[in-house]
Amino acid sequence: MGHPAHAYALQVASHPDWVPHPFVFLQRKGGSDKADELTFTGSAAFFCFGAKLLPVITKLLPIAILIAMVTPAGAQGVSRPDVPDKIKAPAGEEVVLEAHATGSQIYVCQTRADGQFAWNLKAPDAELRDQSGGVIGHHFAGPAWKDSDGSEVTGKAVAKVDSPDPNAIPWLLVTATGHSGNGVLSRVTSIQRIRTKGGLAPPADECNAAKQNVEVRSSYTADYYFYAPAK
Repeated sequence: MGHPAHAYALQVASHPDWVPHPFVFLQRKGGSDKADELTFTGSAAFFCFGAKLLPVITKLLPIAILIAMVTPAGAQGVSRPDVPDKIKAPAGEEVVLEAHATGSQIYVCQTRADGQFAWNLKAPDAELRDQSGGVIGHHFAGPAWKDSDGSEVTGKAVAKVDSPDPNAIPWLLVTATGHSGNGVLSRVTSIQRIRTKGGLAPPADECNAAKQNVEVRSSYTADYYFYAPAK
């Protein structure tokens, strides 16, 4: 009987003929070192450049490179988040961008029509970041969202639900009302604001005649999902 199959990659620390490779993983079947009995498992990382393996390397390298090129593209798809029905995006739309916002909701103390003072939302002011933390855009008055590629979308809230966090602003469904520039936001038709933290207005009794027209920034974070018609 042959020896159990084992991964050559595990021998890299002790075998001088092994060198790292980012794409492929070879496995020996039955204790043989014949080239036609070496199998490609599609995982990780090492080649042995012995004479018997060179034909295998030559055949497998194009396949490995193709796998490396295709995998990241497939990983870019973002699933719809689980949200209450009231703020679900319309059927037929797909997520084209997910962004995490960190910034402020800006409130102004103003007089209402009935003569009472109240905090009114003036505008958001937040950075938009991708999943690795890099800044990819800005959220500001409109409400509007602008991506670093120059595309911009403005919208109007059409539905909202209370946040599960009682100390956070509501979750929203926004319908796009305008666009500018060309880029990822050019086709956006719906936007969700979910997973909110903070952002509430100050207590009502802190808005009075002495503070009329005073602006206050309330720190918040949220996740925004941008939808466009499915292709």
